[in-house]
Amino acid sequence: MDTVTRYRLLDLTIDLARQRIERDGTPLDVAGLSFQLLACLVEHGDRVVGFDELMSEVWAPAVVNEETVTQRVRLLRQALGDDARQPRYIRTVRSRGYQLGAPPEPLTETAPRRRTLWPAVAAVGILAATSVGVGFLAREQKPVVGAQQEVLDRARWYAAMGQRDNNERALALYDRALREAPDDVEALSGASRARSARSCLYNAGPAEARDALRLATRAVAVRPDSATAWSALGYARDCLGDIPGAIAGYERAVRLDPTDDPSRASAAYLYQEQGRLADALHANLDMRGDPSRVRFREVQLAREYELLGFDSAAETRYRRLFDLAPDNVFGNIGWPAFLFAHGRFEEARGALAQARTRGTARAELAQLDGELALHRGDRTAAANAFAEARALRPDASLPTTLAVLHGVAPVDPAWLTQRIAATRASLAGDPWPASRLELALLLQATGDRRGAVAALSDAVDKGWRDAGYLRASPLFSPLAGAPGFEAVLDTIARRVAADRDRVLQAPWRPADLGADHR
Repeated sequence: MDTVTRYRLLDLTIDLARQRIERDGTPLDVAGLSFQLLACLVEHGDRVVGFDELMSEVWAPAVVNEETVTQRVRLLRQALGDDARQPRYIRTVRSRGYQLGAPPEPLTETAPRRRTLWPAVAAVGILAATSVGVGFLAREQKPVVGAQQEVLDRARWYAAMGQRDNNERALALYDRALREAPDDVEALSGASRARSARSCLYNAGPAEARDALRLATRAVAVRPDSATAWSALGYARDCLGDIPGAIAGYERAVRLDPTDDPSRASAAYLYQEQGRLADALHANLDMRGDPSRVRFREVQLAREYELLGFDSAAETRYRRLFDLAPDNVFGNIGWPAFLFAHGRFEEARGALAQARTRGTARAELAQLDGELALHRGDRTAAANAFAEARALRPDASLPTTLAVLHGVAPVDPAWLTQRIAATRASLAGDPWPASRLELALLLQATGDRRGAVAALSDAVDKGWRDAGYLRASPLFSPLAGAPGFEAVLDTIARRVAADRDRVLQAPWRPADLGADHR
């Protein structure tokens, strides 16, 4: 059988044997490494090709770095007339590599032997997961054909990009598919994930997550054996703060599909929130496919290393992610937060300023900005930063509490009393450890240091493990000499040490602990 040497990529004809590219019969000036780079991408179909693969297949035996690859992609785009801001032919997948903007179509009847090309109608499928909620792409769906399949394929393509605008495009397409087929599980699950992403990733309110839960529940009812539907259900519950319900959804998805790495990573994040650090790390290391295809896994690993006390390994991961993935929302939060918790306040301030230039409008960054301002004694800047956090997340409780406690106006004692009562009432069914920290701040503001320490102790019992943050944050500095505060930190240390020993003694112990392995 003959080997395919000619392909169509949108309006381009690519002849690998002759090393020739034409657009509408007109040859383009693409040669040398630029042509070899494009040929490599074409031969991989429409999957993401990582930096290491590109360096090995295009440049070897020469030794180059990722910057060399990036510059060559820039030159190739120039030759093709491709706009990096709105690419048609070559798409950047941050921190991972590059991908063709459409499936290349073979212009002969046979397929290449050296690599298996995906069919020309295949979707661009990139698994997506996040540390505070996970967006997944469907895997096992009942067959659909024609225009409906095209709509779903395109929706998956947009959903895979992990950006606000593209999430909206994906949602519009999923909703369109649901109008045509209201019980289509892929459309139900995809629309649910996109609405959850609105709530978890893009500062929308809980109404979006409740709507997502409704859609996911319907998907599970239609296909109770669908891992995709269960993972969407887990994500919706995750965004609503239901840790047990979210874990149940994610774990059910993994039981139905053991290769569902995004659900495994999402469950890992929630194990971490419960204080099950060794379980969280194990789950994130136990990937069955390509770990790089699970979005935000790297920041989760960095966080688990940090909480377990493997500081140098954590710093390496945080710094690399911050440098190489400027559009990673949680990488932009994680690195300055790591520096802050380790008392490196000026470095944290610089990293935070850089994160803000990347368009990451998150309440967490504004809150950290406020805490840094308090640390340097600038109460006006702190008040402005906490007010910004409140504006970004008006539905969330903590930003409002911080904005009032550290605002320019004196705190109304009646408001404080009412707020404490409401917070206590809400904690009865709240599994999130950090909610207890808000109660500690409110009690501390009344002068009830003993009650504040008790709230912190409750947070530790629920899974809070970040002793570094409690020591570093000026929010909790009034408790530094309070009876019981050091006991809270000692309890964290003991529980972390037990998980740390489990990691060091486990057969799956990570290989990159380096000097931290002691």
